[in-house]
Amino acid sequence: MILKGSQRGGAMQLARHLMNAEENEHVEVYELRGFASEASLSNALQEVVAISKGTQCQQMLFSLSVNPPVGEAVSIAEFKVAIERAEATLGLSDQPRAIVFHEKEGRRHAHVVWSRIDTDEIKAINLPHFKLKLKDLSKDLYLEHSWTLPDGFKDKSLRDPMTFSREEWQQAKRAKQDPKQLKAMFKECWEASDNRTSFRSALEEKGFFLSRGDRRGFVAVDYRGEVYAIARWSGQKVKDVKTKLGDPSSLPSVEETKAQIAERMTGLIKRYIRDAETALETKEVAFDLKQAQIKERHCAARQKLIEKQAERWADETVARASRFRTGIAGVWDWLTGKSKAIAKQNEEEAYQAIKRDDEEREEQRQAQLEERRELHAELLELKAKHSDEVAALNADVASYLDLGGDHDQQHVVDHHHDKNLNRTNRHQDHQPDRGDVYEL
Repeated sequence: MILKGSQRGGAMQLARHLMNAEENEHVEVYELRGFASEASLSNALQEVVAISKGTQCQQMLFSLSVNPPVGEAVSIAEFKVAIERAEATLGLSDQPRAIVFHEKEGRRHAHVVWSRIDTDEIKAINLPHFKLKLKDLSKDLYLEHSWTLPDGFKDKSLRDPMTFSREEWQQAKRAKQDPKQLKAMFKECWEASDNRTSFRSALEEKGFFLSRGDRRGFVAVDYRGEVYAIARWSGQKVKDVKTKLGDPSSLPSVEETKAQIAERMTGLIKRYIRDAETALETKEVAFDLKQAQIKERHCAARQKLIEKQAERWADETVARASRFRTGIAGVWDWLTGKSKAIAKQNEEEAYQAIKRDDEEREEQRQAQLEERRELHAELLELKAKHSDEVAALNADVASYLDLGGDHDQQHVVDHHHDKNLNRTNRHQDHQPDRGDVYEL
């Protein structure tokens, strides 16, 4: 499992993030241990903040995310083993902690939050080298479970160059493209060129226009006006970009490029863009509906199982209690030791009942996760096609705009309309109509 931790404050912000049911399909507060207030996660974390007032600690919490490999079915018990080992490794044993499980895109991961405040000493527990310790433990867990070790664990130089920051992810989302695919495109253009002219041409073929950034750096601008730093998106050092591309002063500024795009953005091009984006959004809406229906059905099934188990537990509790006789017979059972034997039997049966209920819930979770994994595979296919079509749209619009020439726009639009129509026909089996409703 990948273990990533951080020291932090912001208890209420963290609680809101962990309880976010909009970004996650299911959220479960699995454990609140060692808190005086166990009514809610936010109350528990606020309790830590209150205790920390007696110290000078500003980062009174330690937050850990526990992520298993993609495609691996990991049980709650296996998560708890990893959490306990992390707790011991960090020196946080017996500290108040909260465990929250998230399920998203057919995967389950855990978040753990510990209090760093030692209430006996009234000071914060020091956590030296926690990143290295968690990395070593992550590697051990991969090896023990015989999971394929990520390349980055074997050699830092082998880490995925297509990883991206949250800022890059948000920018790609605004551009309606997959961030990995977008980063791969910039990298491909960079590697296929040997100077500014060839790099600029490669970018324009993809729908991006090389420009001068505010800090005299190199950036690319798309038809939406989104600005991309060349060094960041191509994975190059700034000095290497300058060496290859030279002085950016002769390039148009970002504002000048945006003005050129706006000037050539005719009604015909705008209509084409609107039609293309509407077609993409239609497929997204249909898939979102399918996803929402599955989530609703799964939530209802979980609630039904909880109610069924609660009813069964009540019946079994009554049955166990009825084994104890009352009156003189009860006194005789106590004197002969029969009551003690019954109590032991009841305790064992209660433990087995709890274990049985846990296994039933876990079996249900795993079945639902598997169904959502299949759904997520559909989503990845849809996103890949979506990203391909957005990339094609970028290139098409660049041809329409043709900042370096003066082509007949009607001819270009007709040509690309025919090309996109053919592309649409090839994928029509995967493009539900706006009104499609999935029966689940």
